[in-house]
Amino acid sequence: MDHLITSIPEFQMSLLLFVALAGYLIAHRINQSAVVGIILAGIAVGPSWLGLVTYTDFVAGLAHLGAVVLLFTIGLEFKLEDISKPWYFLIALLGILVPWGGGFFLAKAFNFDFNASVFIGTALTATSIAITANVLREMGKLQTQAAKAIIGAAVIDDVLALLALSISEGLVSGTLSFSSIVIISLKAGAFLVVGALVGRLVVAKLMERFSCIKLCSKYPESVFIFAMMIAFFYALMAEFAGLSAIIGSFLAGISLAGVKVKQGHIFKEGAEHLQIIFASIFFISLGVILDLHVVTPTLLWFIAALSAVALLTKVFGCGIPARLSGMSFKESLTVGIGMAPRGEVAMIVALLGLNQNLIAQETYVALILMSLLTTIIPPIILRNWVFRR
Repeated sequence: MDHLITSIPEFQMSLLLFVALAGYLIAHRINQSAVVGIILAGIAVGPSWLGLVTYTDFVAGLAHLGAVVLLFTIGLEFKLEDISKPWYFLIALLGILVPWGGGFFLAKAFNFDFNASVFIGTALTATSIAITANVLREMGKLQTQAAKAIIGAAVIDDVLALLALSISEGLVSGTLSFSSIVIISLKAGAFLVVGALVGRLVVAKLMERFSCIKLCSKYPESVFIFAMMIAFFYALMAEFAGLSAIIGSFLAGISLAGVKVKQGHIFKEGAEHLQIIFASIFFISLGVILDLHVVTPTLLWFIAALSAVALLTKVFGCGIPARLSGMSFKESLTVGIGMAPRGEVAMIVALLGLNQNLIAQETYVALILMSLLTTIIPPIILRNWVFRR
């Protein structure tokens, strides 16, 4: 049976979609966001309980594609001007510095050494844009001022988190240099600027012309294929620049958001249907990657403290500058809570620390659990308190 589950892709795919359906059922029963239900279903079928699904390369690959497609469809809802306000940089900057300091000093209070404390602080700097964006769209709040601030700040956050990771690795290895920081900043900044300009001036017009050729009249689905090709190409270029692939696909979505093409509904509806399948697998993977069997009573105290610090430092670090920018208290609170999910980004930082022997297995588990809790709790708060009628 184990061989059947892990070796046959069709069986794995069928099982993952069954789990996704179960996640929607759970979400409906507990009246929560679909994201929460699907992650809980992932925990149930993962190593923590039933052990039916493990985090194989197959699952990881599908989850990665899901995150890319999800952010592409989110990008189609925005214009570049909506997410490029100067205040968003301050929100992102304080959303990096405050959590890093909170995580570092909390780790020192629990008697972690300097290297481990640095990486724990770095894991708290991340923001998973995919989680909050999907929840806000599900609630019909994607076009609010708070949502635009979250999306804009989260894009900048990805660049700053990359710098924070580079600085942390340099600190613990003793190889930190000003030139390496400048190079990373220039690569990331150049990709965002050049990608946005090329997307608006070249890619958008190219797609409009492509949709007018005879091929697209006979095969309208060619427009959808062209759009997804751009999405994955941008994702690839983002990874070459050292950024997350989902930032690239999001930038591709923004570039194609305003194009006026024949059969334009084809590529938008196609992307929506594609993300329903693969984004569900992405959310399942967040639950599957967790194994609760390694959690000890002693570790629970650190996990609880770490999760509380992770939530509060984002709420205050991002919410206060949002309030200073002129947003209402409710909008500022939404920004702070919306920037709290760490998701897969913190998991990647934790894995790097574990592979470099900078943190122990127990600390790795604590960071994974913190990432999961900060992914589940914000949607519940947004749905039940912030946006409750």
